Amino acid sequence: MNLRNFRNEARDDYLEAILMITREKGHCRSINIAETLDVTKPSVSVAVSKLTEAGLIVMDSDKSIRFTEEGRRLAELTLAKHNFLKQLLMRAGIEEETAEREACAMEHGISAESFEKLRSCYSE
Repeated sequence: MNLRNFRNEARDDYLEAILMITREKGHCRSINIAETLDVTKPSVSVAVSKLTEAGLIVMDSDKSIRFTEEGRRLAELTLAKHNFLKQLLMRAGIEEETAEREACAMEHGISAESFEKLRSCYSE
């Protein structure tokens, strides 16, 4: 399978999870992703294979997952979108739990260009 068969939303969720886990633990393994995303180990295995095929991650001999340059760029962009949109919603008076859920949905639909323009309008 190639990346075209791997929805952007799922791709982004996995990349974002890998980034957050790596920042928290200093490393990331498949089991960490399964626990974070509350998915099965076989689902993670399929996703990791697709992300590897797409050139976004590599798996080291010790089973640690690390980003390629492009994978890190996409993961950081996704996390930045999520955090910005959540804060924007909360500033508008949306409760945090709702803002979290809706930011997660919105991060997948907004292009990098639109995100950057929106962020520049609301920078403090």
